[in-house]
Amino acid sequence: MSSTKITVSMIALAALLAAAPVRAAELKIGAEIPLSGSLARVGGAMNEGIQVATEMFNKKNGKHTVKIITMDDESSPAKAVGAVEKLAADGAVAFTGGYGSNIIGPASEAAEKLGKVYMTSGGVASELTKRGLKTFFRINSSEGYARALMGLYGELGIKSVAVIYSTKEATEEVAKMLETGLGAKGVKVTMHAFDPATNDFKPIIHKIKLQDRPEAIAMIGYENDYVGILRAAKILKPDIKTITGVWSLATSKMAQEFPDLMENVSGTSTLSYPAEFTTQEAKDFAETYQKMFNKAPDYLGIFGYVQSKLLFDAAARAADAGTLDKGGIATELRKTVTDTVIGKVRFDQNGDNPEFTHRMGQHQGGKVVLVWPADAATGKIKYPGLPW
Repeated sequence: MSSTKITVSMIALAALLAAAPVRAAELKIGAEIPLSGSLARVGGAMNEGIQVATEMFNKKNGKHTVKIITMDDESSPAKAVGAVEKLAADGAVAFTGGYGSNIIGPASEAAEKLGKVYMTSGGVASELTKRGLKTFFRINSSEGYARALMGLYGELGIKSVAVIYSTKEATEEVAKMLETGLGAKGVKVTMHAFDPATNDFKPIIHKIKLQDRPEAIAMIGYENDYVGILRAAKILKPDIKTITGVWSLATSKMAQEFPDLMENVSGTSTLSYPAEFTTQEAKDFAETYQKMFNKAPDYLGIFGYVQSKLLFDAAARAADAGTLDKGGIATELRKTVTDTVIGKVRFDQNGDNPEFTHRMGQHQGGKVVLVWPADAATGKIKYPGLPW
């Protein structure tokens, strides 16, 4: 056979191969999540969102399917690293999950060594995206929480704020962002740090009442901290106009378990309670969540859903491009610019989502009403408004 005929045959074969459809793939995704230990509640809620994302992807993609393989990290950094390594050995092409910056840090570094994407919403410390990792991605950040609080304060015209914050990494970071951001706007800010083991907040509230005399109190902590602060404030009754906070505050769980403390308290929130959805995707998500778990989704479920959906879609595109095992998932994620049920998402070179700004919800009559920003609001804020 002449060289010309061989060349023509090779070209024809290459054309046929290029035109051949990409075979459907089962995409194994590792879910490293705290399902026991101190973070079990938040891990369980995130896991529900991951399962909903899987169900919806497998129903709608039409070609590829996702198989979730889950390991409990037991709220332990060392066991999270072990889980990532075991999941990779079991065929996981990427990871979703993780909660707590101190756990996500080492787990995502293990994923980086394996060359596999680690996607999360469970750690907001800025240090996580300053490590030069190429495979780390998250959909939220400390800046988005601080921006939400500052946005609400600006809309209300608040001129003085007392910030009560836990000295844990993520909470202290948000508090410092508030101090800097509000100070730059001419707002008087006083700072009150507390050790995470603190359970008596009356001395701090007493000082705020007698010395600071602010218009607002900002609580930067976690569920138990909020309960302690609010109980102390309800006893001492400082002359303020509003009390606000961040994650795990404006939730259905807090409304149901502490109705005597929550009225008129505001916190960051992805959705109202009962949930009100407007887009078709959000309605489908809520319907699927209800069918699978017989309850309405909470904010952790929404975050777990969004991070996983973005990861699944990127993995599917990488499979179509034949780059699944060649860094293609990270490449596809960096191309992502999309609207989601938590707002716009795109990833910068560090894997962060600079578009993220949280919403603010307020407890009103056993419900959580979104009150900021205006384009997401489901009601108006009660201001002044206090739980006593």
